[in-house]
Amino acid sequence: MPRVVVFDEFGGPDVMHVVEEPAAGPAAGEVRVRIEAFAVNPLDQMMRSGTSPATVPLPHARLGVEGTGVVDALGPGVTGLEIGDPVILTAIPDASVRGSYAEYTTVPASRVVTRPAGLGVTEAAAIWVAYSTAYGALVEKAGMRPGDRVLITAASGGVGRAAMQIANQIGAVPIAITRHTAKKDDLLAAGAAAVIATDHADVAEAVRRYTGGAGADIVLDLVMGPGQQDLLQAARPGGTLIAAGFLDPRPTPFPRSASLTIFSYRGFDYILNDVVVKRMAAFLNAGVRLGALRPAVGEVFTLDDVAEAHRHLEKGLHTGKIVVTV
Repeated sequence: MPRVVVFDEFGGPDVMHVVEEPAAGPAAGEVRVRIEAFAVNPLDQMMRSGTSPATVPLPHARLGVEGTGVVDALGPGVTGLEIGDPVILTAIPDASVRGSYAEYTTVPASRVVTRPAGLGVTEAAAIWVAYSTAYGALVEKAGMRPGDRVLITAASGGVGRAAMQIANQIGAVPIAITRHTAKKDDLLAAGAAAVIATDHADVAEAVRRYTGGAGADIVLDLVMGPGQQDLLQAARPGGTLIAAGFLDPRPTPFPRSASLTIFSYRGFDYILNDVVVKRMAAFLNAGVRLGALRPAVGEVFTLDDVAEAHRHLEKGLHTGKIVVTV
């Protein structure tokens, strides 16, 4: 019988357990996907621990907002897809009910896209959340153009690395921020035009120096918290700051810079918009085909070791997306 990861109470990784239950059939307009792999995201950790801003009903809650697999069954009225098609899940709004931590899940047919040729299963599992977030924030929200100097915080993370690759694909100039000088060479190899390590440099001063005093055209803040004040100082007058993360749990002071356009961005701002998702998928396919976009996969676990995968996420030592194969 198919297996699925569930949890009946909030807490640490050990609250998750694997159970067997029948695979639900797809309703009208839905497809059933046989999951081959899924990625572990900070949102999963928040849902499991009870700190998610969205309500998670207990018991028997599920997890998982991204994954890849093969279409296994078609619901009535579904066109454009065939059984056996390899796909990527683009959105699971009700992840606590039918998340991707399972051997099978059902989703609306509009919430899958064709898996780009040339991506392995683990890479395909790791690509959508990070790249759609970076693309949505930089391209759809900020209107990034060739030549724009883009300051990217948390550059070592999945979204940060995706943002650097997307900036390079468009012809913009990614400037990476990291807390540790030891990560500088790795980030340069990953596509950063320059790296600012906050353990040795002042962000605003370093950005001004690199940009000839002009400042960054776009700032992608994936951290938030008090450090955002330094980012505001690093942006050029008339520039754009996009707040798209929550890695720092401390309060973020209200930005008072009248010279900047400031946006708040969350992944679901666009991934439920079918027109934008088509643009995202086309951009992703082109980038993969050209070799410009390639997710960094870190440690890979099996479904039986899903608790260990979450423990690894909490340690914060991973160098790429944590993936679980099913």
